[in-house]
Amino acid sequence: MAIKFQYNKTSLQQLEKQLKVRVRTLPIIKNKESALRMEVKRCKTEVVGLEEKLEKQIQAYEAMFALWNEFDASLIKVSDVHLGIKKIAGVRVPLLENVDFDIRPYSLFNSPKWYSDGIHLLKGLAQTAIEREFMLAKLNLLEHARKKTTQKVNLFEKVQIPGYQDALRKIKRFMEDEENLSKSSQKILKSIQEKRKEAEA
Repeated sequence: MAIKFQYNKTSLQQLEKQLKVRVRTLPIIKNKESALRMEVKRCKTEVVGLEEKLEKQIQAYEAMFALWNEFDASLIKVSDVHLGIKKIAGVRVPLLENVDFDIRPYSLFNSPKWYSDGIHLLKGLAQTAIEREFMLAKLNLLEHARKKTTQKVNLFEKVQIPGYQDALRKIKRFMEDEENLSKSSQKILKSIQEKRKEAEA
């Protein structure tokens, strides 16, 4: 990305202002990037934990597989999922607050004894699966934000700041050269005028 500039004081001042903004903003963006990096790492650990928990719950479900043929699946269903929003390093991520279940009334006398355990097991299974989905969504959002922030840090650090510094150096050299030329041309002009006066005298 080439920085457009002109060899004058106005351009010099504008470039200095742009450079100051970037130099001042860079540490803030770096802090955001490291905060996001830590949060992504923590999120990945949580996802692994939830996947292990889900795997154990599925194994418990499969251990009672023969009994599930008798189970009335319409007894329990997810009625509502309560969401919240949390800001992590300036990134809005979904937050799972609560999961509501609808449990249809059933006869404790006519139904098998293990029904209440089955309902409890299915509830836990659904809760963990929903938590895992939310954690994955959160992870994707944070990962995307971290990549964008890293790109911005690299842009500032490796492209824009050195580009502005280089442009400022070029303008300053040009203006110094111009000033030196002006002074030397004035000296030459002065010496020519002095020689004329001497010749006339």
